[in-house]
Amino acid sequence: MNLQLVDWVIIGSLLALLIAITLGSRHHMKSVADFLAAGRCAGRYLICVSEGAAGLGAITLVAFWEMYAQRGFTAVWWNLPNWPILFIIALTGWVAYRFRQTRALTLAQFFEMRYSRNFRIFAGFVAFLCGVINFGIFPAVGTRFFIYFCGLPSHFEFAGVEWSTYATLMGGLLLLCLFFTFTGGQIAIILTDFLQGLVTLAILVITVGLLLSKVEWHNVTSALMTAPPGESLLNPFDMEKATGFNTRYFLILYFAWFYNWMAWQGTQGFNASAKSPHEQRMAKVLGTWRYFAQELLIPIVAICAIAFLMHPELFPSAANARDALDAIENEKIRSQMSVPLALSRLLPAGLMGGLGAMMLAAFISNHNSYLHSWGSIFIQDVVMPLRGRPFTPKTHLLLLRLSILAVAVFIYLFSLKYEQSQYILMFFRITGGIYLGGAGAVIIGGLYWKRGTTLAAWAAMLIGAIASLIGLFLLEFNAQKVIEMGHGWLGQAMLWTQANITGQDMMFICSLLAIAGYIVFSRVQPHRPFDFDRLLHRGQYAQDGEAIEMPKTGLSLLRVGPEYTRFDKLIYLASMLWMVMCGVIFVIGLVWHKTWGTTAQGWAAFWYYLVWLAMIMGSIILVWFAVGGIRDMIDMFARLRTMTRDETDDGMVRDS
Repeated sequence: MNLQLVDWVIIGSLLALLIAITLGSRHHMKSVADFLAAGRCAGRYLICVSEGAAGLGAITLVAFWEMYAQRGFTAVWWNLPNWPILFIIALTGWVAYRFRQTRALTLAQFFEMRYSRNFRIFAGFVAFLCGVINFGIFPAVGTRFFIYFCGLPSHFEFAGVEWSTYATLMGGLLLLCLFFTFTGGQIAIILTDFLQGLVTLAILVITVGLLLSKVEWHNVTSALMTAPPGESLLNPFDMEKATGFNTRYFLILYFAWFYNWMAWQGTQGFNASAKSPHEQRMAKVLGTWRYFAQELLIPIVAICAIAFLMHPELFPSAANARDALDAIENEKIRSQMSVPLALSRLLPAGLMGGLGAMMLAAFISNHNSYLHSWGSIFIQDVVMPLRGRPFTPKTHLLLLRLSILAVAVFIYLFSLKYEQSQYILMFFRITGGIYLGGAGAVIIGGLYWKRGTTLAAWAAMLIGAIASLIGLFLLEFNAQKVIEMGHGWLGQAMLWTQANITGQDMMFICSLLAIAGYIVFSRVQPHRPFDFDRLLHRGQYAQDGEAIEMPKTGLSLLRVGPEYTRFDKLIYLASMLWMVMCGVIFVIGLVWHKTWGTTAQGWAAFWYYLVWLAMIMGSIILVWFAVGGIRDMIDMFARLRTMTRDETDDGMVRDS
């Protein structure tokens, strides 16, 4: 057992606080819209922090640690353009602003409003099926973290019976997540995820500071310099021999940010929870600041842990961790657990409990948000449209909870049986592509192109799904067995694909095919331009409090309208300047390398200053967002107490 009494007290205290918050919020959940979208009463800081926490689960942290353990600081460099990309998306309100204007509770409800009910059912089912399969390994990875990090035995005896720690702990964690989800719906999820987001950022800042003082920077850089040529862990321009997380992986990621923005529905409840479209946009803007600090602190934890395992002078201290890793037979699980096992030997009592509490918070926030999303998507976007008429609010809430329970049972059984054979992030890309391949074209075309048609939406979604399934077969099935069955040409094609194409590549190819299909089929079907004013509640369809239009002149290119306060404009300007600075740093790095060349020693100095910048920004953002979130929390409770509920606001599209 690696944890001391003080560590268990810290973990238990955080859990007790989360339970108290959830129980205190349940009285405010009085309608379907409250359960699905927190009554649309959440402010920017609540959404910003809670949505970030929901997306940063225990599995996400382990997946990122796995990637950074493979590629070191080079992955940090190629992630640098993500920040200007995210700023551009946030500041322009790309997709998010228009989606919030539709007042849809789920993305597939928007599909019915824009295309047809039959397409909504199909898209909802594809999203649900793809999502729960993708979700299937979340409990497994999170549970393994706790077993290896805490040093728990593989089995224990209770009531005269030997129990599997893995199966029992995973079941207990999922029951805990179900409690949070059932009790207060999206209201409880936003509140608890907000607290969990703050805890995660605080623990990351403290952990990085301690690791740097314990491992020491010169040991970190000297350990990373031992990587062979072409596979540098410091110099991003010396990775031509790298596989998996290489330059091509990140270039496709830049495209995917725009193409699949808001398409993935694992946290779809947050897309409809803002009290106005402007608050939704500002949450995305603020989220980029949180994302910057978080996305720099996470790799530093992994890199310090790997340096601890790699550095010759630290071999005696790391021997126990290396022995534990050698005992893991599955290569991919060994890769995933390298950072957790190293941290369990590096961190002192107290901080072990802090990191354990952070990971428990991340596990809960991620799972309750995903359980809520996938369970509600099945009812909202498959069952309700098939039924064709609304349920009573009581029946509706019961069905939502039953659907969520079914998702929990599925992912529990999936995690028990599935054996991982690839990196976590690659598994995400391969399984997610079944839906995301076509969804990007359907969403963007539906929100921005009046000529987009229902036929085009069907074509794009079918092309994306079929192409992704073919790619999944080519990448995942055993090629040698196919050859032995007498299908030599197919087996050879599979071998070539597996040697040259990754899940990331396959998803990109499927997306391009879906875009082409959407454009072609929109052109061949005769139709009249779609009425965007009705869809977006503009003009004669405007609703009080949400009818502000974007300016047509002046600062229209920057999308600054009259709804911006002075402080909003300050944040907006600061975000623009930060976006430009990140882009300039990236361009300077490219030019410098092409003109004068770069060395591992030079990059080590660059990363040193970036590490300190991340810690300083993380500390500032923690205080800033905590104050703003508490203010938003008070405002949300006030709105929920006084607002009038509309029982027809349940996600059912009604003719008006």
